[in-house]
Amino acid sequence: MRALLVVNPAATTTSARTRDVLIHALASEMKLEAVTTEYRGHARDLGRRAAESDDMDLVVALGGDGTVNEVVNGLLHHGPDPDRLPRLAVVPGGSTNVFARALGLPNDAVEATGAILDALRDRTERTIGLGLAAGTPGTDDEAVPARWFTFCAGLGFDASVIGRVEQQRERGKRSTHALYMRQVVRQFLDEPHRRNGPITLTRPGEDPVTDLVLSIICNTSPWTYLGNRPVYASPQASFDTALDVVALSKMSTPAVARYATQLLTSSPERGPRGKHAVTLHDLTDFTLHSKVPLPFQMDGDHLGLRTSVTFTGVRRALRVIV
Repeated sequence: MRALLVVNPAATTTSARTRDVLIHALASEMKLEAVTTEYRGHARDLGRRAAESDDMDLVVALGGDGTVNEVVNGLLHHGPDPDRLPRLAVVPGGSTNVFARALGLPNDAVEATGAILDALRDRTERTIGLGLAAGTPGTDDEAVPARWFTFCAGLGFDASVIGRVEQQRERGKRSTHALYMRQVVRQFLDEPHRRNGPITLTRPGEDPVTDLVLSIICNTSPWTYLGNRPVYASPQASFDTALDVVALSKMSTPAVARYATQLLTSSPERGPRGKHAVTLHDLTDFTLHSKVPLPFQMDGDHLGLRTSVTFTGVRRALRVIV
């Protein structure tokens, strides 16, 4: 078996010594090429190279959710073809690792490597669905290239929080759950649209859902983690279905307190609910329009401002080792 290991040297929770141990363990079981990323987008380029190779069987991503997203976008550059494309394996190395944990992998890099090697020996894998987001034809965002996401995307409030976190990290702050929570509070206090939502969701054959303040698109559940606590924004979301949406039409202080409590106490059976909560399950095609440019994020990566994004849920897009 020939495999490519894509290593993010800036991975939050993985030391150089741990990386060396993992490389040695993987190389003992396969013909391994290990490449360390050197620039933003490098992991995507490596994934594309692997997809275009005639003899690459596996791509292993060692890093956080951003690294995984880049590798996936490289693998799917020419579109999904799970029977032809190399399989994907993920070794968590970031601060949250939502995708790896949603697949059922341990959050420790060494333990996850052991689980992946066991899965390869046992030939266990699954074919998962992914989300695809693109600029909407006929809008100012028409030229925005399509991009795949593995577990979530968001337009508005949550993307604003991620943008704030990235700014803090650029100033030298560590990516911690406390940092995220502080930025949630600050964004809420500064949020200009919390009483008059600018977002409208449209889908074929259905009435539009209007005046949304917050919109989160989930491809799996949990949506995220607070430490070891899973948070279920869309409990029904699954890698085996299309996309789920959870949205809020009001973000007053009482409403936010209620929904925050519901998220913190959420479970695989019960997520956010109430008259201002909109939950939609298993959507294959829909569009989010905003009256004003809003921050947009995919898999925890802030991608700038958008006024319209079209989403597609693609079942059976990629094979992963589990």
